[in-house]
Amino acid sequence: MLKVWIETLRPRQWTKNAVIFAALIFDGQFLQPMPFLRVAAAALLFCLVSGVTYTINDLLDIEADKLHPTKRNRPIASGRLGKNQAIIWVVLLSTISLVGGYLLSPYLALIYLAYSILMLLYSKWLKKIIILDVMIIASGFLLRVMAGLTVINVAYFSPWLFVLTTLLAMYLAFGKRLAELKLLEEDAGTHRKSLEEYTIPLLNQYILIVLGAILITYTLYTFSARPEQPSYAMMLTIPFVVYGIFRYLYLIQSGLMTSSPEEVLIKDRPLQVAILLWGLAVGIIIYIMF
Repeated sequence: MLKVWIETLRPRQWTKNAVIFAALIFDGQFLQPMPFLRVAAAALLFCLVSGVTYTINDLLDIEADKLHPTKRNRPIASGRLGKNQAIIWVVLLSTISLVGGYLLSPYLALIYLAYSILMLLYSKWLKKIIILDVMIIASGFLLRVMAGLTVINVAYFSPWLFVLTTLLAMYLAFGKRLAELKLLEEDAGTHRKSLEEYTIPLLNQYILIVLGAILITYTLYTFSARPEQPSYAMMLTIPFVVYGIFRYLYLIQSGLMTSSPEEVLIKDRPLQVAILLWGLAVGIIIYIMF
């Protein structure tokens, strides 16, 4: 039963919560034990918070998920986890995450609460509205970045990173919708209401616009990554970012992406290598060169 409960929290999607470490990493505090432990605790609690919203979403979408080729295998839709058991799980984890967040920082508890409310509104109504559905997802990523900022003292955090986080989230979300349209074809609208209004040409245009904005935003960030130390070394990481977003675009357009972006990240080796090399480059520049 515990395995089924954990599966309901969708552990594969916890990779999204890695952005909570953004402030810690880019402020040069990643190797400091206390800041690292505080951010790690915030990330762990955010996994519980996001897992609760996924569980509630599954409770609300049971009938639609039963018709979906992959979602019908989820614990609640398949009947492996009963509704009453899922509700108890939601109440328990909500209490743990909010109390734990408050102990780390009252602002963190507010962020958890704001995220939960936003995602509940998304699950019930906002995910049915074209464009707004993607913007809400991007807002969730922004709240994750802010969560990492609330539990440590940060000397400098570039505002370009807020913009970049938003754009990357929109890029991934538009890509997921494009992949769903190609997978589900004429039945797409029955699984996700907003897919009735999205079209493949429209999503392709959105993706290209956001992709261009990502390249510009990240490049501008590298110019001022560490304003107290005039250096353009961070520009050396641009090729890894270019390859990563182009690789994701290739996976979408080739039809190789038939699942969520998180699962693609887990399975696609070239994308993993690009992210790893980018991370190594960023680490060397911030923690050795700077």
